[in-house]
Amino acid sequence: MEKRDVLLLLLALAVSALGIGAVWQGGALETGSWGLSFPQPGQAPTGPASREELARYDAVYLGDPSEKTLYLTFDAGYENGFTAQILDILDKHQVKAVFFLVGNYLEQNPELVRRMVERGHTVGNHTLHHYDMSKIGDLESFSRELQGLEQLYREVTGEELPKFYRPPQGIYSRENLEMAQKLGYRTVFWSLAYADWDNSAQPTREYALEKLQSRVHNGAVILLHATSQTNALILDELLTQWKAQGYSFGRIQDLFP
Repeated sequence: MEKRDVLLLLLALAVSALGIGAVWQGGALETGSWGLSFPQPGQAPTGPASREELARYDAVYLGDPSEKTLYLTFDAGYENGFTAQILDILDKHQVKAVFFLVGNYLEQNPELVRRMVERGHTVGNHTLHHYDMSKIGDLESFSRELQGLEQLYREVTGEELPKFYRPPQGIYSRENLEMAQKLGYRTVFWSLAYADWDNSAQPTREYALEKLQSRVHNGAVILLHATSQTNALILDELLTQWKAQGYSFGRIQDLFP
């Protein structure tokens, strides 16, 4: 087992030890941390909840498994110098993505945010402060985290924020999903990701391509971090390879009725 896989396993065990097991009991979603189980290469993974169960809360993690369509998303809690390059590569391939941003990103990088919007990408809500939202139990406090980011987006772009929400760190609860739904949000998890977030231990090009290529599947909602140097390095090659395999790229809006 590779070192990064060992670290991911240890992280999962630590999360479990804290009592954050992601399970469905009697149709009710318990507090959990989004995780995936891949049956075999090329097949869609199973998550803590099915597509049908998530749909009750206007939430998704996977598109149509019969369609060779991919949905590209980026999370960014801060700017690490790679977003402009990522935007240029997306332009080259005519691929539109969702950027889930935190409050300080909009405050510190308004020009990049405007560039995302001008180039036809979608900005989503990753909350104002990137808290563990499962610890917020009342609608008023939950609303402040989402509506605070809406206000920043309005100030930066003059537009209303599209109502797509990604829970920070993938930690969620049934109550959170219900509150997001009440606020008009669609919650977006993912079906494909890899360990790209640690800037002190960035994966190699070879490791990243192997992980992403071996696990790509029809309808994949892909999570990459815009802070990753490796992602900026491989993105052009990765999009080229996926297109050569017959995949096209859809908009996250298409996953919701």
